[in-house]
Amino acid sequence: MAFSVNTNASALSALFNLNITTRNLEKTQTHINTGLKISSPKDNAAIFSIAQKLRADLKGYNAVKQSLDRGISTADIALAAAGAISELLIEMKEKAVSATDIGLDDISRSALNEDFIALRAQITSIISNAEFNGTNLLNGGTDVIVAITNPSADQTISIAHQNLTLGGGNVSITAAQEISTQALASAALGNISTSLTAVSAVLTKLGAGAKSLESQRIFSDKISDTIEIGIGNLVDADIAKESANLQALQVKQQLGIQALSIANQAPQAILSIFGS
Repeated sequence: MAFSVNTNASALSALFNLNITTRNLEKTQTHINTGLKISSPKDNAAIFSIAQKLRADLKGYNAVKQSLDRGISTADIALAAAGAISELLIEMKEKAVSATDIGLDDISRSALNEDFIALRAQITSIISNAEFNGTNLLNGGTDVIVAITNPSADQTISIAHQNLTLGGGNVSITAAQEISTQALASAALGNISTSLTAVSAVLTKLGAGAKSLESQRIFSDKISDTIEIGIGNLVDADIAKESANLQALQVKQQLGIQALSIANQAPQAILSIFGS
């Protein structure tokens, strides 16, 4: 190898290798700092693209879970209200049956009628309060539950509106129904029996809908967890491996610096040619 003071090939080679080590060291430090082995398209464009799509799906499922949670809460309120109305109808039936007794005195019949009217009023009160997030499934409106079940928002679970207002589609008892006479009590008894059957059907529909929402919510949690684990498998750094690699690169960097120092001293050997 020729001696030259203009070009130090050994130093250039040592510097080249040292720069490679330094870049690898910086890359490893980034992996440790971020916890990611792929944090940008420069690391691996294909894997980064796949991970980004999965992240978008994960965000989509977060929105799905929010929609399902709102639906579940609305359905739970409606179920609680419908259950309470069913219990009130049972109490009203007891009052109506008692009021059909021909031998009942006027004072007792009047007391039963007052109780009946109070129970009737509670139905209206319950329905007016059976609302969640602006949705009421039991009043005279047309509100329905429509919860999305996938990030594409092209699949849904719906729960239809159920009118439980007095004199409405499922409750035959009217807002003016009384049991102040034996004849009125008999008529009320028939309406109560019809209403109980209809409300039981409503409870079945609401319960089935709520169960579907809850099952889908659990399924969405499982999918979200699976996607999150999948993203981690693609882009997360193995910290133990990166730590070991960091130590090795730090040693290589120190050795590279020493090698560069030795290479830089090599041209001084030319001075010995001119020695005495």
